[in-house]
Amino acid sequence: MIKFSPPHIDQEIIDEVVSALKSGWITTGPRTKQFEKNIAAYCDAPNVLCLNSATAGLEIILRWFGVGPNDEVIVPAYTYCATANVVMHCGAKLVFVDVNQNDFNINIEQIKKAITPNTKVIMPVDFAGLPCNYEAIIALVNAPEIKSLFKANTSDQEKLGRILILSDAAHSFGATANGVRTGALCDVSVFSFHAVKNLTTSEGGAVVFNLPAPFNNLEIYNALCIKTLHGQNKDALAKTQKGNWKYDIVEPGYKCNMTDISAAIGLVELARYDAMILPKRKHICETYSKILGEQAWAQLPILKENDRETSYHLYPLRIKNITEPQRDAIMQKIFDADVAVNVHFIPVPMTSYYTSIGYNIANYPVTYKNFSCEISLPVFIDLTEDEIVTVTTAVINAVNMVIQQ
Repeated sequence: MIKFSPPHIDQEIIDEVVSALKSGWITTGPRTKQFEKNIAAYCDAPNVLCLNSATAGLEIILRWFGVGPNDEVIVPAYTYCATANVVMHCGAKLVFVDVNQNDFNINIEQIKKAITPNTKVIMPVDFAGLPCNYEAIIALVNAPEIKSLFKANTSDQEKLGRILILSDAAHSFGATANGVRTGALCDVSVFSFHAVKNLTTSEGGAVVFNLPAPFNNLEIYNALCIKTLHGQNKDALAKTQKGNWKYDIVEPGYKCNMTDISAAIGLVELARYDAMILPKRKHICETYSKILGEQAWAQLPILKENDRETSYHLYPLRIKNITEPQRDAIMQKIFDADVAVNVHFIPVPMTSYYTSIGYNIANYPVTYKNFSCEISLPVFIDLTEDEIVTVTTAVINAVNMVIQQ
């Protein structure tokens, strides 16, 4: 059976994790702090905060910016539930908008229509690793007619003076737009290092700060280090200094720090990311496109277009002119050929909880159309050339069987 996205754990990672275990630091410590610095250097961004998940990162930024009841946050309807759930946790109003047909990413015109005086944050999602059009989103939130609508309720909102752009970059570590890596494309970006991501720490995430003046990104980093560790003003590393045991709780904070065990994996992965991980994933995706591009029914994903290039996190193949039940039948035949595939994602407005509170996928027709014919193919660095052929053969055979019925 060809799996969908197994992690690549080799001896180098095992050795680094063992070193962390033997070092005496298994919670947040020197490896986590080094990992933060290395990510900041990689993204060319001022500061990075590593946490236990991207979800925690998204929520902590919403809370830092003062998002709460009566505020609105704009989110694409085509995303994973984490993007939506964090808005609900803050008690704010979740405003879904539709996406582009060509690249699955949030539609700029739909954002514009959804903005009200209560809009505090736009959360674009870099679907499959392809960066959104941040230039257009930045231009939109800075447009005089949009800025004049903005109503600040906190000092940080007043300081920014406009809608915050918070990128859900869970898929797009290493992707680029205009020669700039994700993480440095908007105000704040959040990466995921979950087990299936390009760069994994088993579980984990990172908040990348890129806020404009007069914000001090380092000050915000320091404040959020406290907020994400119970509101305690000293972490375990600081308290190891002689006589430095005394601490204070300055706010009722949260518990979502990254451990040095996770950071140990991340340090190895990041060091070889551009040399090994990205090139292999790119090769797999380009090979899929070369083989499947010969099929008239195949709608290939955008991998590289003008000024932007994906991180090759997913390969979201679409089958033209099929229904959702046909898509499901195709997937079953692929499974029967011992190839694991997936769908990214069931749109949030289709899920039970969100439909129960009034959201309806019929209001997001492009989202549903893309979902109904999408199949994600396996992409992982241990996938062999023979297995790539096996995958594409299984897909071609399955589609031809279903559409000819």
